[in-house]
Amino acid sequence: MQVAVVGGGAAGFFAALSAKHHHPQASVTLYEKSDKLLSKVRISGGGRCNVTHQCLEIRKLAKHYPRGERFLKKSFTRFAVKDTIAWFAARGVDLKVEPDGRMFPVSDDSATIVDALMNEAAAMDVRIEKLAGVSELVLPKQGGDGGFRLMIGSRQVSADRVVLTSGGYPQARAYAWLAATGHTIVPPVPSLFTFNMPQEPIRELMGVVVPARVRLSGSDLESTGPVLITHWGLSGPAILRSSAWGARVLNELGHRFTVQLNWLQGRSEEQVRHFFTEQADLLDRKQAENANPFQLPKRFWGYLLAKAAIDPMKPWGTIKKTDKNRLVDLLTNDRYQVEGKTTFKEEFVTAGGVSLEEVDPLTLQSRKVPGLYFAGEVLDIDGITGGFNFQAAWTTGYLAGKLEP
Repeated sequence: MQVAVVGGGAAGFFAALSAKHHHPQASVTLYEKSDKLLSKVRISGGGRCNVTHQCLEIRKLAKHYPRGERFLKKSFTRFAVKDTIAWFAARGVDLKVEPDGRMFPVSDDSATIVDALMNEAAAMDVRIEKLAGVSELVLPKQGGDGGFRLMIGSRQVSADRVVLTSGGYPQARAYAWLAATGHTIVPPVPSLFTFNMPQEPIRELMGVVVPARVRLSGSDLESTGPVLITHWGLSGPAILRSSAWGARVLNELGHRFTVQLNWLQGRSEEQVRHFFTEQADLLDRKQAENANPFQLPKRFWGYLLAKAAIDPMKPWGTIKKTDKNRLVDLLTNDRYQVEGKTTFKEEFVTAGGVSLEEVDPLTLQSRKVPGLYFAGEVLDIDGITGGFNFQAAWTTGYLAGKLEP
């Protein structure tokens, strides 16, 4: 049996290794269009590789995917986080858990993961071809004995089974060769991006991190967690989660919208005013810049005072009620105009791809074309940051590689 795996990323390698493991007599060839293998694995997590996330309960794990939750809930019953940990451990790669649940190799070096996959491919005699981009996939003739044919440059190769792990494309036209196979392509839009705010002075606080509740105006999207102020705008976990869950809504808005921030993680105006009243005896004699009852970063507190037009040197007890009300509004409902997006470090994820309705979640085989399987970001699956996208790649790659009917 000839097996062709298209795409040399995490899902592609796992699919190829799974195919060889489950079908030792098969000839398995992995085709990669560039001259680099496992490029995302190499740069993920700042070069440490965020392999997965220690979320062992399948129902909770699936909730980290804005697109693909119901689909993956079924896939994870066959291969999930415990299986990923065990797979790497069996190949001498132990993983460690960070306080936020992200899992990295103990070595803190993505080369450890790359080497494990490359060494396994060599040991199992998986053939790898680089600079071998597939431009066309010709399906078997209906009712005929012929297999698949793949156009790679000017040559044609044959395969009995094909696993497509070609990744996500930012432009819909790049999916044309897949659409030609009769599959529905959900239009791609960016996911996991930071907010550009070129006109907002808050950018001068680059490097400051403040926990906050994030809301996107005109939607019911909400996320709570650390917000990182950067030289271009806002980033950090809460912003990235918002961009992932709101990928399609924000794309429709041209990535121009208002972001509302509660810098006290959801406390209401009434609660904040009550707190100021309760703490009056402790605060009134302090200068405003030293009051800071919520222990916000000093530079950020000073920025809010300036935005509320409060003199930082004035005693807190002498500040007018109207000025305090203005500060309360900023603390609980600060607003900024977003005018675009920026990719977050190495995170480049696309929402969209092959429709999940046309793929079996337990086998990853096409419901339209027997013998054709999909895995990884080529599917309309994307997770939030934290190791979830790699887990989807390991899971779908492993199941697709089993080549179950």
